[in-house]
Amino acid sequence: MRQLLISCLCLFVTVFVTTAQTSVKNDQFLAASFDSILNKEFKVGEPGATAIVVRKGQVIYKKAIGIADMELNVPLQTDMIFRIGSITKQFTAVAILQLADQGKLSLQDDIKKYMPDLLFKETVTVEQLLNHTSGIKSYTSKPDFESKMRTDMTTMEVIKLTEKDTLEFKPGTKWNYNNTGYVMLGYIIEKITGKPYEEYIHQNLFTPAGMTNSYYGSEAKIIRNRAKGYEKEKNVFQNSDYISMTLPHAAGSILSTVEDLWKWNKALHSYKLIKKEWLDKATTPYILPDGKSTRYGYGLSINLVQGSKAIEHGGGIPGFLTDAIYLPAEDVFVAVFSNCDCKSPDNITYKIAALAIGKPLNYNAIPLSETDAKVYEAVYVNEGGEERIIRYANGKLTSKRGSGTQFVIEKFEKDKFFFENSISIIEFVRNKSGAVESLIFKSNTEESTWKKSSKPLPAPVTYITVDASVLAGYVGNYTLAPGFILTVTHEGSQLFAQATGQNKLELQAISKTMFQTKGVDAKIEFKQNAEGKTESLVLYQGGREMPAKKE
Repeated sequence: MRQLLISCLCLFVTVFVTTAQTSVKNDQFLAASFDSILNKEFKVGEPGATAIVVRKGQVIYKKAIGIADMELNVPLQTDMIFRIGSITKQFTAVAILQLADQGKLSLQDDIKKYMPDLLFKETVTVEQLLNHTSGIKSYTSKPDFESKMRTDMTTMEVIKLTEKDTLEFKPGTKWNYNNTGYVMLGYIIEKITGKPYEEYIHQNLFTPAGMTNSYYGSEAKIIRNRAKGYEKEKNVFQNSDYISMTLPHAAGSILSTVEDLWKWNKALHSYKLIKKEWLDKATTPYILPDGKSTRYGYGLSINLVQGSKAIEHGGGIPGFLTDAIYLPAEDVFVAVFSNCDCKSPDNITYKIAALAIGKPLNYNAIPLSETDAKVYEAVYVNEGGEERIIRYANGKLTSKRGSGTQFVIEKFEKDKFFFENSISIIEFVRNKSGAVESLIFKSNTEESTWKKSSKPLPAPVTYITVDASVLAGYVGNYTLAPGFILTVTHEGSQLFAQATGQNKLELQAISKTMFQTKGVDAKIEFKQNAEGKTESLVLYQGGREMPAKKE
C-alpha cells in the first residue's frame, strides 16, 4: 500500500511538473509571437509602443519598443505614461453610473435639467449621451475646431462650440460618435458633485482601482515617466500638434499606463466600482429602432475576436493612438499604446488577443485554381438586401460589398478565405450535396450570413487612367479632423492616400475627380475652386460624407 502511494505521488509530481513546463513553453511561444506582431509595426529608433497581455489575472506579457523622447533619445519603458484619448469615455460613463446608483441622477433625465440654457428644443437624455445617439454635433468635427485647439476653455465653453448647430437626427434614432456628448457628461458630473471632473475621477475611480500612475491631462504639471507624442509629416517624424487638455475633458483627457489600465479593467469587472447590473448595461449594445445594433454601450464598444465577445475602446489624440480590449469569457485583457498618431494599434490588439485565446488571426495563403475559384462566383445577399459580389478576376478571387472596394481574398483552408491587410475572413457554406449555398463574413465588428442568389454577376467596374499632371494637383494634406490628416501622394502614374495611423492605400480613378480606395470601402472626390485649383476633398464612407480642407 505504501509503495502504491509513493508511485501515485511520483506520477502526480511528474504530471504536475510536465504540465507546468508545457505552460511555460506555451507562454514563451506566445511572447515570441507577440514580439513578432509588435516588431512588424514599430521600429527601433522611432516612436513606438507599450503593450500588456493579462490572462486570468496573470500578466503574461509586458513590452516596450521604440523611443519615448526622440530629442533626448530616451527609450520607452513599460511604465511610461501616455495620453489615452477616448478610452477616457469609459471612466466618464462609470462615474455617471455611480451617480445613478446613488440616486443623484436618472439615465432618462433630460440633459436640460443640468444645462437649462441649451438652445435646441428636442429632449436628449443622459443615456443618449452615453451611447452616442443624441444627435448633437461633435465639436471636434467642426471645420474651425483646429484653429481653437490651443485655446484653454471652460467646460461650458467647449459645449457651446456646437450650441447653434441643429441636431443631426432625432435623438435615439441613429448612432454617431460624439465628443460633445461626453464633455456634457463631464459637466453633469461636476454640477451634481460640486467637484471638478479631475478631482472626482481621482477620488472615485483611480484610487479605488489602485491606479497610481494615472492623471487628468495637463501640460503644465510635471509628470514623471511621461512619453512625448509625435506625428509623421511626409515620412518625417515631428512633435505632435499642441492641444489644450481643457478641450478633450471628459471625452479624452486622461493619461495612464498599460498596467494601470489593466488595474482599471480588473476593478471594473470585479464590480468594485459599479454593481453588476450597471456594468451589464454598459456592455450591452444599444439597438436602434430599425433593429440594427450600434455595437456600443456606455463608453465601450462590443465587438468580436474570432467569435468571442470583446469589450473594447480605442483612443486618438494628437501624438497618441491607443487601444484596449477585454474578452470576458476567456478573461484576457490586452492594451497597446502608441506615442505616434501615425501608428494605429487597433489590429495589433485584436491579433494579440486572438493569439492569447488560441485562435490566431495569422493566415497563410494556399494556391487556388481558376476552376476551384469559379465555384464561389456569385452575387450573395444578406438579410438587409445588401449585395456582396464574389468574382474571379485577374487570377484572384475577390469580394466587393455593395458599391465599395473590390478586395482580393486568399484561401487559407477549405472554403475559408482571408482579406489582404485585414483581420476579416469569409467562410463559404455548402449544402448536403456539396454545392456552395451561402457565405459567412466575420470581422471584429460583424458576423453576418449572405445567401447565394441567382442574380447574374454585374459588369466589373472600369477604372480609367488620369493624366499625371492632374494627379499632381491632388497631392497634399487634407484635414478630416484635428490631428487626423489624409495625406495624398503621387508616385509615378498612381495616386495614394494615407490617413493618420493607417496604411497607405492605392486610389483607383473612376472619373477625373472621383477615386475608389483599394482595400477600404470608401471613395474620395476632389473639389476645385473657380480657378481649377484643388482646395478640398470629400471622403465617402459608411454612408457619411466627410469634407476635408487642403492645407
